[in-house]
Amino acid sequence: MKKVALCIDEYACWGCKACEVACKQEHDQPEGINYICVTEDGPKRIDGKLDFIYRLNVCQHCDVPPCTEACPEQAIAKREDGIVVLDSERCTGCQACVDACPFGAITFNRAEGTAQKCNLCFHRVDRGLYPACADNICLAHCIYFGDPAEIEKKVLEKKKVRGG
Repeated sequence: MKKVALCIDEYACWGCKACEVACKQEHDQPEGINYICVTEDGPKRIDGKLDFIYRLNVCQHCDVPPCTEACPEQAIAKREDGIVVLDSERCTGCQACVDACPFGAITFNRAEGTAQKCNLCFHRVDRGLYPACADNICLAHCIYFGDPAEIEKKVLEKKKVRGG
């Protein structure tokens, strides 16, 4: 199975939050639960110039996910394609994975008593589709999905055009 990845070019992000909306609609998430979250970073002065960037927080689908090791119920697993999924049926709500995630990308749904995270819309990926946040929804075209090597080429080419 071919490895897939989600990559975000934060310097190209406009902060429109279309990715957040698409994700919330795809997963019917309640208020306060976000699998992807856009935040403002700035303005701040860097090298005498004002800088402003939008940061996107989403599960990084780590090569060696600390959340899988932390979960005593083995409710989190890494698929062959690299997608890290959380089985909410097996989750007991201990929140060990929330504490273990170095990116703060796992949230706890108090109403359901389970941890929740981005699963790269594996239900879509398995049908040959893109995750909801990356399916031409991004107005700035800064969310990439697919083969990691191909994504890296696209991002490098875009940076050359931008002069970065």
